[in-house]
Amino acid sequence: MTPPFDKHDLYETCVQSPRHLAPLLRAVHAKDPVVLGEDFAGTAALSYEWVKRDGARAVAVDLDTEALAKHPDHPAVSKVVSDVRTVPDACDVLFVGNFSIGYLHTRRELVEYLRHARERLNPGGVFVCDTYGGESAFLTGEVHRPHPMPGGYLCRYTWEQRHADPLTGMVTDVIHFRLEKAGVIEHEMFDAFVYEWRLWSVPELRDAMDEAGFAKTQVYAKLADAWDDEGNAYVEPVKDAEDELDESFIVMVAGRV
Repeated sequence: MTPPFDKHDLYETCVQSPRHLAPLLRAVHAKDPVVLGEDFAGTAALSYEWVKRDGARAVAVDLDTEALAKHPDHPAVSKVVSDVRTVPDACDVLFVGNFSIGYLHTRRELVEYLRHARERLNPGGVFVCDTYGGESAFLTGEVHRPHPMPGGYLCRYTWEQRHADPLTGMVTDVIHFRLEKAGVIEHEMFDAFVYEWRLWSVPELRDAMDEAGFAKTQVYAKLADAWDDEGNAYVEPVKDAEDELDESFIVMVAGRV
């Protein structure tokens, strides 16, 4: 029996939260950004959320044509099949999410990309990427979370760090999905997504941004309570990591032009 959801459906439900992320990025920009660049965009879910605001536009870039074709075309979303280091489109906010900055395995590649990212930003623009760190960053193991799905289904999501080498910074991260209905397992997707990443630390990212020519770098905690009742976000840069970050954390690192 064909599963009622494909792996991209499950990824969007279990991993992403565009309706929270879009206002968060607008708050980090701190003015009124119009154009979003979403690099390593996958299905471009964030771009589609971004353009719900009148006048907003988005450029979603990825090499995966299947993922980019997941949603119908939208006049305000430009979907570009390309290497993110060659796209010329200018933007106000350029975002690399879901730890995808780790696709760049060497510092030379990282700085080269960040220079290109800076050149794409309009005056007052901001580049933002996320990373994880803390005491568990190079530990292997699994994290499990249940997510309700339409039609009475439950998706049991597993994030596995299968391999981690603190001497090289290379990690292997894997996502698995299991679909249940009425307590019965109907479908399992082992190794639905497998990532061979360079886990860049916060200091490494900030140093590379400095070298790439960003005028200022800041770190923002990915807070669960950063939104008011109207869906507006409010954020401030982390000032004291010991007080503001957990022992294991996910943060957004921002570079301003």
